Amino acid sequence: MPRRGGDTGRGPGRRHRVPARPRRPVKTVHEVVSVTPERGDAGRFVNRFGRPAAVVLVLLCGFTLLLGFINKDRCTGPAFDQWGRTQPDYDERNKQEVCYSDIQHLWIGRDIDRHVFPYVDGGISDQGVLVGGSVEYPVLTGLVIWAGAIFAHNDAEYLLYSSLLMAPFGLLTGWLLGKLARWRALLWAIGPPLILYAFHNWDLPVVLCSVAAVYVVHRWNRPLVERATVASVLLGLGFAFKVYPAAFVLPLMLYVASGGWRGQELPEGKKVDVVGAIRVGLASIVTVVLVNLPFAFAGYDGWLASFEFQQLRRVDITTNSIWYWGLRPFIGDDAMQSLVGVISPITILLSFAIAAGYGWMRFRREGSYPWIAVSGAMLCGFMLLHKVHSPQYTLWLVPFLVLLRVRLLWAYAYFVVDLAMGIGIFRWFWAIEFGQPAGIYDSFSAQAVMIGVWGRAALLVALFVAFLKARDVTEDDHKDPKFLRGAVAAKR
Repeated sequence: MPRRGGDTGRGPGRRHRVPARPRRPVKTVHEVVSVTPERGDAGRFVNRFGRPAAVVLVLLCGFTLLLGFINKDRCTGPAFDQWGRTQPDYDERNKQEVCYSDIQHLWIGRDIDRHVFPYVDGGISDQGVLVGGSVEYPVLTGLVIWAGAIFAHNDAEYLLYSSLLMAPFGLLTGWLLGKLARWRALLWAIGPPLILYAFHNWDLPVVLCSVAAVYVVHRWNRPLVERATVASVLLGLGFAFKVYPAAFVLPLMLYVASGGWRGQELPEGKKVDVVGAIRVGLASIVTVVLVNLPFAFAGYDGWLASFEFQQLRRVDITTNSIWYWGLRPFIGDDAMQSLVGVISPITILLSFAIAAGYGWMRFRREGSYPWIAVSGAMLCGFMLLHKVHSPQYTLWLVPFLVLLRVRLLWAYAYFVVDLAMGIGIFRWFWAIEFGQPAGIYDSFSAQAVMIGVWGRAALLVALFVAFLKARDVTEDDHKDPKFLRGAVAAKR
């Protein structure tokens, strides 16, 4: 029998005999048997994306990552000062030539250049400055930041080693998306966001966590609760990288509670699997606690500093959220800071509730809870309403443009406005800092920033709605009722 998802090695018009499967022993009530979709009535293999195709996709992804590194590496060298900072004219070049990266920039200022282990001896000053090895990111990202600097002596080497450390996360993300969505995964593998942001910040590991969670739920041959528990652990690890995947645990719990695809994996005699859903939620909580606890014990002040930094962070020109551009001109800076501190988290939670509620309506109507669609909508709400909207957040969104069957026009449109933002913002910063025309009427970079800010906002609203209504690519597994993915309650 050919491998699942692989090629038969025969021409499309030839038929061949498939050996009969040995019968499985009958399971007792409440046990479940995982059923893998192999082929439909017409002999067509479901989700066919064989090894050669996956290799091609990964190679294309690797080439894009290489371009991304070359783009950022333009900002390094050729000379370095005594602290390992690029000379000459680093501050001007990284904006004018649009090759800025947080990785290179934070070589100085977070004790990364001194190879200080993160958090343990750190803290935050009264002025909100991180000291002693603390960084503004959760602990697993802090470890990646520290690991990339082990052999580095200047910001160029740090960028190189950090890129080498993170590239496998990007490649594996491409491979998993290919297995899930086939050639639609090219949106990730060769899309402009991967060039612009793969090595802008430390976001590739967290993206892999969210994609791997989807892969585990929809591709592993295990009972639903077991698959979802592993996925929840991955989402907990995602929280320890960049927080946002934790939001996806709620829709995953509702997916488990409703029995997966059309309730096929509910325990015998139950209409709702409350125990399974609780188990899934606890898996994520336990993961977050276990990962963070050693750092909290070793250096509580340094560990807490990363959260305090984000809480104290002001909404300013570097955050580029809708709050800065939408409220500040009308109510002033001080009033805006106070208001955003309250309204941003409230509206984010409201968007989560709307997404989860609409998902439940779809479940009542269609029989399956659309956890991927709800997760994608939640991410849109978070990106739109959070007080910070950094350019690299686009990497978080791209997998959902792959996994959800929305029109590709939405992806192309988002890539366009994202390019306007990703390029325009640094050119605009250069114009402001070095005395070039920077007004909205005489600077194309300022106009590009406005296109980016409000174009992204409008598209995130539209994608919030489009995601909630969309089917996901895993529904290909369920085209034939005889080969439903998931578990079947076996009766005596």
